Amino acid sequence: MTIPDISELTLEEKASLTSGASFWYTKPVERAGIPSIMVTDGPHGLRKQRESGDHLGLGDSVPATCFPPAVGLGSSWDVDLAHRVGEALGAETSIENVGVLLGPGINIKRSPLCGRNFEYLSEDPIVSGVIGAAIVNGIQSQGVGTSLKHFAANNQELDRMRSSSDIDPRPLREIYLRGFQRVVEDAQPWTVMCSYNRINGVYASEDPWLLTQVLRDEWGFDGLVVSDWGAVNERVSGLAAGMDLEMPASGGVTDAQIVTAVQDGALDESVLDTAAGRVLDLVRKATAGAGAVAGPLDVDAHHALAREAAGRSIVLLKNDPVDGAPVLPIAKDSSIALIGEFAQTPRYQGAGSSMINPTRLDSALDGIRALATGAVTYARGFSTALEVADDEVAALRDEAVAAASIADVAVLFLGLPARLESEGYDRTDIDLPAAQLDLVDAVLAANPRAVVVLSNGGVVALPFTDRVPAIVEAWLLGQAGGTATADVLLGDVNPSGKLTETIPVRLEDSPAYLDFPGEFSHVRYGEGLFVGYRWYDARRLEVAYPFGHGLSYTTFAYGDASASVTGDGDIEVRVAVTNAGDRAGREVVQAYTSLPDGVVQRPVRELKAFASVSLDAGETGEVVLTVRRADLAYWDIRVDRWVVEGGQYLVDVAASSRDIRATVPVAVSGDDVVLPLSRTSSLGEVMAHPIAGPVVHAAIAQMMGGMDGAASIMPEGVDFTKMMESFPIGRIGMMASLGGGEDGVDAAQIDGLIAMANAGQTPGQ
Repeated sequence: MTIPDISELTLEEKASLTSGASFWYTKPVERAGIPSIMVTDGPHGLRKQRESGDHLGLGDSVPATCFPPAVGLGSSWDVDLAHRVGEALGAETSIENVGVLLGPGINIKRSPLCGRNFEYLSEDPIVSGVIGAAIVNGIQSQGVGTSLKHFAANNQELDRMRSSSDIDPRPLREIYLRGFQRVVEDAQPWTVMCSYNRINGVYASEDPWLLTQVLRDEWGFDGLVVSDWGAVNERVSGLAAGMDLEMPASGGVTDAQIVTAVQDGALDESVLDTAAGRVLDLVRKATAGAGAVAGPLDVDAHHALAREAAGRSIVLLKNDPVDGAPVLPIAKDSSIALIGEFAQTPRYQGAGSSMINPTRLDSALDGIRALATGAVTYARGFSTALEVADDEVAALRDEAVAAASIADVAVLFLGLPARLESEGYDRTDIDLPAAQLDLVDAVLAANPRAVVVLSNGGVVALPFTDRVPAIVEAWLLGQAGGTATADVLLGDVNPSGKLTETIPVRLEDSPAYLDFPGEFSHVRYGEGLFVGYRWYDARRLEVAYPFGHGLSYTTFAYGDASASVTGDGDIEVRVAVTNAGDRAGREVVQAYTSLPDGVVQRPVRELKAFASVSLDAGETGEVVLTVRRADLAYWDIRVDRWVVEGGQYLVDVAASSRDIRATVPVAVSGDDVVLPLSRTSSLGEVMAHPIAGPVVHAAIAQMMGGMDGAASIMPEGVDFTKMMESFPIGRIGMMASLGGGEDGVDAAQIDGLIAMANAGQTPGQ
């Protein structure tokens, strides 16, 4: 099919292309042979509405594989796995003749209360960017597009349609935009979805700085910007800002506004041509890729991949011995009491636009019964109903205690009811329901060999962490999460997941606690750069479990690390890792950097690279991690650009942000930053200038020779020159006059020095 050039369309036709035809389709232009294409929700599965379904498609979408949501898949730290899941998502999207899958979501987990945290990968931009790029590349390899979302700084659900995320330039660039930049530059998603919220007072959907200057001019994005559904505030302003496609349909209202704006001269038609041209480019890509994957869907193969991904996503938080042996893995011939409603009725995804109609659904109860050879009993333990009578609570608890008391091992499946985690609203606390906490105490009293398995889309407080010997963070794991959990508990799969977000002791310890969710539609990001582990580590706060933490059924020993700068300016880090245990396993190795004496405020350490290694028992392998030079840069607010500061960096090779296994120094050359001088420049800044500095040093030496009177009033040991470093050079003449005589510095001399330095001239030129 040949899609015509934009020049062949009328003004009205071009305007029509920039909004949807319906909830999920772009507009066709039948006269010109331009078809509509379908876009639909993801991101961890295809949510395609049936023709007979409701307009959102929530109640009746076609069956599709529900892979682990981002909260789970991110915890795998597995780039290859994320790519393979992406390929499967792309294949299912192609089979259903959908042009663009709306995902992945990579917003930063700023607060554990965000109701949509289950859709996001991490509190760290490197993890979010690397895993996000792998998902995008995987999906798009199947001839369909993605929509990277939600761009940008959409970190809460409360008041999300109008709230302003008020963020200083450095954290905005270094934390909240960095992951998006990584995905755009490494994967070029077909579309980017702009978010509902405002950023520093400007709606994302009509922010030319965000959508054009940053996204396109700086990062080189060459695709289409689509609005989140209903995110458009002022359509004409949005079009001018770089927001190409409004979704869903506006009934032609905003199309008419665009036509009027062009006819009145308020909008240059070339702006419309650009946006409509991007829509045509998307249609060309989608039609060219149509039918790339022939059906039918291989349900069994994709379910097997979902099971593998879920097993890789599980994080073993704790596994202490009881009676001399770790509780996990559970011997298959043990008698096992499974306790908790989630064992039988799994929570496998969050609520809202990402709800998938799974092709099948596994429960942990069925999975464990299939693998275990000993007796397996089940007790419901608690109810997830909104209101439960006291006598029912007591009866459920008593039943659970009875089951636990006669079993070798008691496994409690705890977690958050589905109603507490959803798109559209945030949580108000991070606590598990009281009935579940009481159940833990009762079961522990009956059987100390207890395991807690958590089902939750956002972190929860774990007040029992010192008393329960084994804790498994099983997140929301998709449709095969039940059997994957059985695989891990019974030892068929050795857990290797690691936390991509810190689990705090208390909500009050979290970085955004005092500034979340804001007031009067403004949210001040007062923690600045110190998001997630950056906050906890800098303040040396106790945490339940740190970022990057995750245990295995084996142990890993790290050797000495080495680091060197490559010809491209990246840092190549090498470390030998040995599987010191008795079974095969996989370790995720993390590289954090710091610059102890840097000129700008920095976190104690920041993740800059990660890699994994799979090793047989006793095997040693070399792990190579590459820290990109660009990821060492900070955003210099003086010059509005990325700057790599030179100096002696420390690279921490670690198993978590608080489990440092080796530290190696490496010298990194810096970027030149020469700031223009003015009368308000400090003496220290002028002395550091390559041209003005030597002149000022000589002048100060001469001036100090005539300042015996001034120097005599300085206390012994005071460095007069250092004390003067912050003095504006425009006022230095006042200090020079203390020397008396006729050698004072006048304004003309200062202005001449400034002009010479800014012109790049040396004295005598």
